[in-house]
Amino acid sequence: MAKLPKTIASKYIYNGKIFNLRRDEILHFGKRAAREIVEHPGGAAVLAARDGFVYLVRQYRHPYRRYILEVPAGKVEKGEAPRETALRELAEETGIIAAGLEEAGTIYPSPGYTDEVIHLFYTDNFTATPESRPDSDEFLEAAKYPVAEVYNLVDAGKITDAKTLVLLYMYRSRLLE
Repeated sequence: MAKLPKTIASKYIYNGKIFNLRRDEILHFGKRAAREIVEHPGGAAVLAARDGFVYLVRQYRHPYRRYILEVPAGKVEKGEAPRETALRELAEETGIIAAGLEEAGTIYPSPGYTDEVIHLFYTDNFTATPESRPDSDEFLEAAKYPVAEVYNLVDAGKITDAKTLVLLYMYRSRLLE
């Protein structure tokens, strides 16, 4: 096992509502280096799929100035377990009330600069209600898509969100078993 660098100094540069930015000075085998880290509370994402359909949201993502097709997901709130986040976000964004979730794993979306971890879940045990209730600052629309159409969009490069791609590839593996 490789020896881990030692953190010799840390300073917060920014403290925000969603994330903090910290600058660390590290020492590794006598060499100093600086690292800027985005501290994020983490997120949860859930793929709801049943009867040949997948439920996705088309959500406006301001850093890219476009709408992105993705699975329902959101930030883990203080005191909330990732499973609770997944259930809450699924209901808010799609109107789906899940009776249960299956853990699919965790991913590190950008390990070069953030400590964010996204917890992944599946559900095929749910009740679809007619209306989503997104947060007031979210711009999204939910819809169900035939599985074949979703994978055509993946293959055509039209679905680009990392957490969504991971869940869809994992789901495709399950379908092929």
